[in-house]
Amino acid sequence: MTDLVIGADGLARCGWGGSTPDYAAYHDDEWGRPVHGDDAHFERLTLEAFQSGLSWLTILRKRAAFRTAFDGFQIKTVAGYDDSDVVRLLADAGIVRNRAKIEAAIVNARAAADLPDGLASLLWSYAPPPRAGRPAGFADVPAVTPESTAMAKELKRRGFRFVGPTTSYALMQAIGMVDDHLLGCHVGPATRGVMG
Repeated sequence: MTDLVIGADGLARCGWGGSTPDYAAYHDDEWGRPVHGDDAHFERLTLEAFQSGLSWLTILRKRAAFRTAFDGFQIKTVAGYDDSDVVRLLADAGIVRNRAKIEAAIVNARAAADLPDGLASLLWSYAPPPRAGRPAGFADVPAVTPESTAMAKELKRRGFRFVGPTTSYALMQAIGMVDDHLLGCHVGPATRGVMG
């Protein structure tokens, strides 16, 4: 995969964004774009945790089923799940059926529900300062930063699971906290800020 690719539509994209139509749509319309609302932040946090060890494409293709299975990622609803919901989710072939990740999603919903200022506010409090420019290539995109490490540490302190520094940085990318679209990519700069 090259760092930038030109799609059939003539647009330059980050290399991974041009490999499948699913990736192209996610790359063009969501990745690196600010997310609004605690439930939307919880969805991204949950999906990033489920992605751990898997292809992001697997998660994208199961996203609609995840949304159905997890009641639209409504924090208050998922926080109320019990053992019968774990059994239900483990039987749902539309999602990734991993007990540890399912239980983490429920624990994370409970932790998010307990945050006095909400999940979005907590996450965005770890936003790094904007870069001077976009990364020139994949080699310039980190997997972990001091901010993602600090975010992961605070989330774990508050009871969240499956939130290591690498997952936290992927979350930062997914919610538009950082803009890792490469120099030359057609996707324009996103507007940053706390997206509560």
